[in-house]
Amino acid sequence: MTMHFGEAQASRALPVSSRLESFLATNMFDQPTLVIDTDIVAQQFMALKAGLGEADIHYAVKANPTREVISRLVEVGSHFDAASRGEIELCLSLGARPETISFGNTVKRASDIAFAYRAGITLFAADAEEEIEKIAHNAPGAQVYIRIIVETSEADWPLSRKFGCDRDTAIALMGHAKMLGLDPVGLSFHVGSQTRRSEMWAPTLDAMATIWHDAIALGHDLRLLNIGGGFPAFYGEAIEAPTAYAAGVMRQVRERFGDVERVMAEPGRGLVAEAGVLACEVMLVSRKSARDAHRWVYLDIGKFSGLAETIDEAIRYQFETPRDGDPEGPCILAGPSCDSADVLYEKRPVHLPMTLAAGDRVLIRNTGAYTSSYSSVGFNGFPPLAVVAI
Repeated sequence: MTMHFGEAQASRALPVSSRLESFLATNMFDQPTLVIDTDIVAQQFMALKAGLGEADIHYAVKANPTREVISRLVEVGSHFDAASRGEIELCLSLGARPETISFGNTVKRASDIAFAYRAGITLFAADAEEEIEKIAHNAPGAQVYIRIIVETSEADWPLSRKFGCDRDTAIALMGHAKMLGLDPVGLSFHVGSQTRRSEMWAPTLDAMATIWHDAIALGHDLRLLNIGGGFPAFYGEAIEAPTAYAAGVMRQVRERFGDVERVMAEPGRGLVAEAGVLACEVMLVSRKSARDAHRWVYLDIGKFSGLAETIDEAIRYQFETPRDGDPEGPCILAGPSCDSADVLYEKRPVHLPMTLAAGDRVLIRNTGAYTSSYSSVGFNGFPPLAVVAI
């Protein structure tokens, strides 16, 4: 099979699941459909856990909230990072214990904090004074960790600016939390999504360790370090195997932070991306003029129906077609909606077979993360992305 992603190819991080391949080979779908293999999810969990050691894995539910995925992760002993009341209710309904769930969004509705606290959840994130006050009022005595802003990310998709606060604000918030009767147990950060090599964590860990040790020197009793996500998936560029990657991160954490009582990690993409394959269809192949250098290939899925991470072409998906092996050429890849923003890859065109035509099936590899959870409810009348778990 040929994988197309517009640049030099690299080997897969994991072997292709024969169970997943067999299911795709024997099933057709009448709309774009994500097929996710929960066995691969479990394998990825165990591989990351082997490298993380004593650190708790809090799966980032937002990456893929499919019920079968959550249920399988409950079975293998995962903890969970929830961003909303809905995600908390989902995890609890599938058997997750409240003490294994953290409310990790730093922007929470007061009533949702109260709901979580009544449900038995006692660990909350914050990065602002008003958020601390909401938690103190609605979850008295709860544990809080303060999220630090990251300005040294080497990730493909940095998460700077929207979340986190600087050193001085974080230390002030810990004092404010303590004054209000909360237990400020530690710090959190996010190195950035799709940080492809473990050594890329070094600048961020250096900056975070300085703040950590400063806070301890000022008398704060820090027992929890939440290292967030960033664990990568394979999108064509070489990445470390999950166990080696996680072990490399933890080695750097120990070198800088010492013996921390509790370490949390929040993988999302690194747990579920490689467990999913998206089956879709070519709707049209065209050129705008005789002078047009590239074909336009329109799929029946686009930015609004599951491929939101193609924004700025940050995530480079891999494509497989039944015509692989035919001569190839560059094309601009676009979605089906009546919105000019629904263009997936244009700056760096994708190489696809020249014989590709409307009706051809296209498989998009390693799409288990941030596809179904980003899919709209029905923009332009196209249905939301269907999900089948095996």
